[in-house]
Amino acid sequence: MFERLLPALCLVLLASPAWSQQADEAPAEAEPATEKILLVGQRPGPGLWKVSKDDHVMWVFGTYSPLPEKMDWRSQQVEAILAQSQEYLAPPVARAKVGFFRGLTLLPSLIGLKKNPDGATLHDVLPADVYARWQPLKAKYLGDDDDIERERPIFAAQTLFAAGLKQAGLSKGFEVIRKIDGIVKQRKIKVTETGIKLEMDDPAKMMKEFKKSPLADAACFSKTLARLEGDIDAMRVRANAWAKGDLEAIQKLGYADQESECGDAMLNADFVKSRSGFQNIKQRVLAAWLESAEKAIAANGTTFATLQLADIVGPDSYLTALKAKGYQVESPD
Repeated sequence: MFERLLPALCLVLLASPAWSQQADEAPAEAEPATEKILLVGQRPGPGLWKVSKDDHVMWVFGTYSPLPEKMDWRSQQVEAILAQSQEYLAPPVARAKVGFFRGLTLLPSLIGLKKNPDGATLHDVLPADVYARWQPLKAKYLGDDDDIERERPIFAAQTLFAAGLKQAGLSKGFEVIRKIDGIVKQRKIKVTETGIKLEMDDPAKMMKEFKKSPLADAACFSKTLARLEGDIDAMRVRANAWAKGDLEAIQKLGYADQESECGDAMLNADFVKSRSGFQNIKQRVLAAWLESAEKAIAANGTTFATLQLADIVGPDSYLTALKAKGYQVESPD
């Protein structure tokens, strides 16, 4: 519960935070995005990756965001394999470890967490050209929201992007994982958490330091604007492609990677760099997931796992790491 009361820190949890999908580092040449009508009704999404060793198999489902808002996801293949699975590996995440009662004491320090230090506004902290790009997008997606002008660019960018997705008929895709979780619970499948806990020796002090610390988040803000300025139609194409299981179409369309910029703004902040428990998060999450995956494959005839699609087909693929360890990896047909 109180892990979610630390929104500033959630952005460092890049292994699986908020369902945002990382792009390829170098955007590929893309054909014009002409498919603007979003798919509705029941859709299966992509097929499953098969990881095997001897007669032990782990099936991996790739999640994606954004997705068509009115799409009803259902995969008979996923349901059938879950029905015969002995263990489910939850998506890998990093969570701040704060106890319930200790979390209660943090509530006062969370007030004003999203605001710029010293009462600064977006006009004060952003380059003039970036602020000029912000104004028409704010008017289009947020209207007369003056309060957001005092938020840090990283949080204002989140709010703007969410509003842009909604207007475009897109959603974050949370319903897919919710359905999988429902099936797992209904069938009483063993659930294994695959991430790491981030130790916070003095969370109240950390929150105070964050409030006072500037963030190098102008690049995060600028790339978010770029996504909304030129990528909305392509987002629809990628969302439809995932719904139809057309992975090739998703990978053809490169786009500005604001997630890396936004994550770096947090990971490189002084209040994070000074804490040993918050270093090398991506690498530690990958190592934790690999350990969980290897244990599950060895113990079970059938295991089921979910990963972000970028962690399956991206440059730092979790499945490539398993393949390097001697596992056979087969892509869906």
